[in-house]
Amino acid sequence: MPTTTTILETPRLTLREMEPADAPFIVEQLTDPSFLANIGDRGVHDLDSAQPYIERWRANYARDGYGLWLVERRDTREPVGLCGLVRRDTLPGPDIGYSLLPRFRGQGYALEACTAVRDHALKTLGLPRLLAIVSPGNVASAKVLDRIGLQSQGRITLGDSTEELDLYAIDA
Repeated sequence: MPTTTTILETPRLTLREMEPADAPFIVEQLTDPSFLANIGDRGVHDLDSAQPYIERWRANYARDGYGLWLVERRDTREPVGLCGLVRRDTLPGPDIGYSLLPRFRGQGYALEACTAVRDHALKTLGLPRLLAIVSPGNVASAKVLDRIGLQSQGRITLGDSTEELDLYAIDA
């Protein structure tokens, strides 16, 4: 069994690398209706399809030194969501991404996790710029990005998609 690698800690949260044992949580997170509506279907619908998803992120950790990390409460180790850095071929730099299960929204966890990831990206990793993309109707996510200092850069489309997304950025 892989050793859990902690990346960041905040007063209430631990952000760590995903591991194979996280498959039940990954299925719950990626099949949540708001995840599907705001982020999209990642092809994870059961435990078998969760394993390749986890392995892709583990490969990203090795290749890039970052990725989406599992966010869990420090006091109970209960997973609450995902937060981290995503490298996309369709953007000129890494972007911050996050999602929380519905029962953990509205408690400040997104702001706490995203603040830690922003600081890690700009200070520890030395990235010159951090981006974020948000579906135009996702007001809650846009508010979190505003609160951690990212500023709207207008609308973009990624790759061959016709879907417009709001782009946010902050410079180091």
